[in-house]
Amino acid sequence: MANNRKSFWDELPTPFFVLAPMADVTDPAFRRLIAETKRPDVTWTEFVSADGLYHTRTKGVMTDETNPLVRDLAYVEGERPILAQLFGSNVETMEYACAYAKEVGFDGIDINMGCPDKSIEKQGAGAAHIKDPARAKEVIKSALRGAGGIPVSVKTRLGFNTMEWKEWLPYLLEEDISALTLHLRTRKEMSKVPAHWELAPEISAFVKERRPDVKLLGNGDVLDLNDAKEKAQASGFDGIMLGRAIFGNPWLFSGRTLDEVSQEEKLNALASLARYFNELRPQKHFAILKKHIKAFVQGFDGAGELRARLMETATLEELLTVLESR
Repeated sequence: MANNRKSFWDELPTPFFVLAPMADVTDPAFRRLIAETKRPDVTWTEFVSADGLYHTRTKGVMTDETNPLVRDLAYVEGERPILAQLFGSNVETMEYACAYAKEVGFDGIDINMGCPDKSIEKQGAGAAHIKDPARAKEVIKSALRGAGGIPVSVKTRLGFNTMEWKEWLPYLLEEDISALTLHLRTRKEMSKVPAHWELAPEISAFVKERRPDVKLLGNGDVLDLNDAKEKAQASGFDGIMLGRAIFGNPWLFSGRTLDEVSQEEKLNALASLARYFNELRPQKHFAILKKHIKAFVQGFDGAGELRARLMETATLEELLTVLESR
């Protein structure tokens, strides 16, 4: 099924470079910090439960101001184009969640069909979709109905237990998706083996033969922007998604490596991130910042001692006090 609608996907340069969705990492606070340096060509939110959005909003459990799932979908204009990434297997709640995403101004919607978390899979969502392609197709159809004209894309893996992408991907390509992101591992492989970039040229030809209009993105083990450019050229993919490379490096999409960033810049960025986290993530535990502390506070004299002190902080005020007294 060819997609005849034009969207931001059609206006992107080729290749383009995008930010991966990572739970409790690429949250509104960290994405705001990234957007202040150089935003990616496309930004994803963390994944959000379509079921959760449906049940909290329609049952009047929480208002928008206090609903943590609504807060997870917060964004700023400087992040555009931005996609709301949703997960779920219920067609009714997916349609509702996509309609909500359009209502609050997202440029597109991405459906997570690759997450290996067992609690997600028990809901029939994430990577569990690979085992039930008929349900996956219905979920995409419901997303398209809810999206009301903004583009819908899918992020998935090469298979569940085996390399079944030749059987799995055609189900997705039969639907009116605008883009497809492939984490180049199976669900069984998790992240325990190198991503299968050696398969990328074959996959690219396979997808483009069936849907030349679909933007194809690759994900997995991308080290930095230079590595992303090399992988794009070698693979034939339209875009490359960077994930773990963003840790401690909100300057990633400007092409800067951590070796090129001063100690002062790193610590100022950590302070800004903590302030944004305190503002935008009040319902989240402050300990979530510890993974960022480990990433930012390294590579300079005294980093180990400072990092140990920062890891003991439990509030914004404590963290800023340690940074100011270093």
